[in-house]
Amino acid sequence: MALYLIGDVQGCAVPFERLLDKIDFSPSRDHLVLLGDLVNRGPESLQVLRRMRALGSSAQSLLGNHDLHLLGVAHGERKASRKDTLAPILDSPERDSMLDWLRHQNAALHRRVADRDLLMVHAGVMPQWTVQETMDCAAELEWVLRGPHFGDFLQVMYGNEPARWHEQLHGDARLRVIVNALTRMRFCAADGTMEFETKDGAGDPPAGFMRWFDVPGRRTAEATIAFGHWSTLGYVSRPDLISTDTGCVWGGKLSAVRIGATLDERELIQVKCSQAQKPG
Repeated sequence: MALYLIGDVQGCAVPFERLLDKIDFSPSRDHLVLLGDLVNRGPESLQVLRRMRALGSSAQSLLGNHDLHLLGVAHGERKASRKDTLAPILDSPERDSMLDWLRHQNAALHRRVADRDLLMVHAGVMPQWTVQETMDCAAELEWVLRGPHFGDFLQVMYGNEPARWHEQLHGDARLRVIVNALTRMRFCAADGTMEFETKDGAGDPPAGFMRWFDVPGRRTAEATIAFGHWSTLGYVSRPDLISTDTGCVWGGKLSAVRIGATLDERELIQVKCSQAQKPG
């Protein structure tokens, strides 16, 4: 059985199908993980959700910031942007079942590959978290999103504060930090304070900040973390890191990384995307 990790699809259903064909994906033989942002900005978000649901247990998805944005818009807690391409989902007879499926997806995933931990998130991991603490925090968020009162949380989910994690956080503030780390973070300071104003420029972080995975003493350094979210960073492969967002929706490529018997055995498979949207 092969494990494939795929970066941000963002409603690009045609490249997604081409990529599945190129890797010769078999639901009976292989397993697929989409690393968040299934929807938005691309032209066929509804088709992407349909395809993922049809794959059943052979595929899993993480929740990205655009996926949470869809839930927020659908429940009236977030205004749709003029750049959003979510209307086909919101206007579909399948709306309720699609949204219910989406909110039951994962905030993080963990798998042991040979003798190493593979931790999968959409955006980042707080430097203070271990692999187990990351999974525990993700489980807290999943419990709320899957519960009967998740709409109440959507009302308070948005915001940049608190910007730093500490274990004493509780309630909405604690969950907001978890959401921001797992689905939005790119840069943070050495003490874990997150920065959200800079959306690209991976090689030129703002003063006092660094790429979250470069923080000295990060407690997940012994694991391999796979993530998406950062199209300007592009594909990065190093022992502790797999960055998979290669900007399909912006005219780049859609990428899959095939994981072999060990986490050092990686194969990059890509297809071009002709459905380029304007960045923003």
